[in-house]
Amino acid sequence: MTHELPAWFQAASLTAVLVILAADLIIVGRRPHVPSMKESALWVAFYVGLAIVFGAVVALVGGAAPAGEFYAGWLTEYSLSIDNLFVFVIIMSRFAVPRQHQQRVLMVGIIIALILRAMFILAGAAIIERFSAIFYLFGAFLIYTAINLVKGDDDDAEFKENPAIRMLRRILPLSDAYDGAKVRTVVDGKRLFTPMLVVFVAIGSTDLLFAFDSIPAIFGLTKDPFIVFTTNVFALMGLRQLYFLLGGLLERLVYLPIALAVILGFIGVKLILEALHTNSLPFLNGGQGFPWAPEIPIWLSLAVIVGSLGIATVASLAKTRRTAALAAADDAVATRDDEPRPGL
Repeated sequence: MTHELPAWFQAASLTAVLVILAADLIIVGRRPHVPSMKESALWVAFYVGLAIVFGAVVALVGGAAPAGEFYAGWLTEYSLSIDNLFVFVIIMSRFAVPRQHQQRVLMVGIIIALILRAMFILAGAAIIERFSAIFYLFGAFLIYTAINLVKGDDDDAEFKENPAIRMLRRILPLSDAYDGAKVRTVVDGKRLFTPMLVVFVAIGSTDLLFAFDSIPAIFGLTKDPFIVFTTNVFALMGLRQLYFLLGGLLERLVYLPIALAVILGFIGVKLILEALHTNSLPFLNGGQGFPWAPEIPIWLSLAVIVGSLGIATVASLAKTRRTAALAAADDAVATRDDEPRPGL
């Protein structure tokens, strides 16, 4: 559903978030460093609080419906962004990015993601307006993605250089070492590109792949391009600090892919039901809608999203705690068995 939020509110909101992102980028550029856990936690709390406040303002300006769509979309995009951090960790490790420069890499990646998603959102909104049956394809794609997540056929476990990176290596003169955060350097009098450029391309091209599931997912919750874009902005804001805050915790969220599969599968079914309800394909029911297809309310979507993430988080932490306890017990037994026995 599309909501008529006032133009002044949309303009003011977009200006404010862009100013915040610009300020964040300036801070990173002036003082590249590895943020502490406390600093990261404060920034993540700030951005999460900002999203919650923004949703409340949307409720005051436009009512409960757009606010509910914003919260549902933000939670979905945020959970997908957390899953994307797995790949970012692998990319940073694969290219041996110095830790003090990882903040800048992440910030550039976030800006690239915002630009790409803005293009996808504009294209998606235009397609939906002219061809609402696209929801059949969106829904089928999300269900397919959900099945692959459950089966473990996603690419998170291993990063493979895509054609764009391989072509970059072939056509550009690259140095073997980093020169701070620079993308160009001079070695023996020759101007070369540093591996940092390859890292930027890797992050950017990966963001492009992420948009293929995140954009259909958010359009399954709201048709308002403004809400779609702001949910993506607020999901990406604070992602840089979240990267340093979570650290090894990412490996403990073992059931997160299952939660994401439930969410994406649910939204996929929601999209197909909505497409059936408003069907316009001439070869289905003579181009008429199917009255029996239910319309899933936003409160139910929000409940499924929150419930799936909550259950997955609790179950993941319980499993890793139990696994750690069993490993400690096995180590204790092994140590006791290795101790010399009296009289031997």
